[in-house]
Amino acid sequence: TLEANIASLSIAKENLINSESVLRDTDMAAEMSEFTKYQIMSQAATAMLAQANQTPNNVLSLLQ
Repeated sequence: TLEANIASLSIAKENLINSESVLRDTDMAAEMSEFTKYQIMSQAATAMLAQANQTPNNVLSLLQ
């Protein structure tokens, strides 16, 4: 019936508004902190890999 459809749409609208609120209320400071942490870890891993790749060249230059 029309009333049932209106009620169903009203509930769907309310659920959508609540979902939007949850998304907007995300603690941005905490999320930015996590992002920064993983960014630093990624940069450290890249630096370690670069150092590991240089080690064989350093040994080779010592042997020459």
